Amino acid sequence: MTAGIDRSSLILAAQTGDPAAIASLLAACQSDARRYAWRHCQASDVDDAVQESLLVVARKLRGLKAVAAFSSWLFTVIRRECLRLQRAMFRHEPLDEEAAERQLLARDDAALRLDLTHALESLPAHYLEVVLLRDFEELTIAEIAERLGEPPGAVKSRLHRARSLVREYLLG
Repeated sequence: MTAGIDRSSLILAAQTGDPAAIASLLAACQSDARRYAWRHCQASDVDDAVQESLLVVARKLRGLKAVAAFSSWLFTVIRRECLRLQRAMFRHEPLDEEAAERQLLARDDAALRLDLTHALESLPAHYLEVVLLRDFEELTIAEIAERLGEPPGAVKSRLHRARSLVREYLLG
């Protein structure tokens, strides 16, 4: 984030609704937002949390009463979004494994292939990427982490979430 008077002027300009100032402010605080989200979110939710938080900031910036409170407000928005995503992840009831297996086995191969294709197409790009690298290119977690420049734990988490989403799609 730019320092001092530049930052304050940018926030004030963005509060007036100036689209260029809003875009500049969001671009300036994106790296801080990502860094903060990495500490408070599941690794697989960081991108979503940052994106949703910046949308909230853009929509509600006019209501900010003190320019000096911007950073703490931004971090509060991110923390709340991380918590919302975490709650959403654990909201569903786990499927009975036998029932899920029966449901998948009841489909013919062509229908299952088509459903799997649609499930993969429905994934956000960062989830699809790890599934393709792991399950189609057959790279190890360490190789994927190196290729993406991310910690292996983040790759495992993203892969687990991606597979869960595919499973939900197939069984939903």
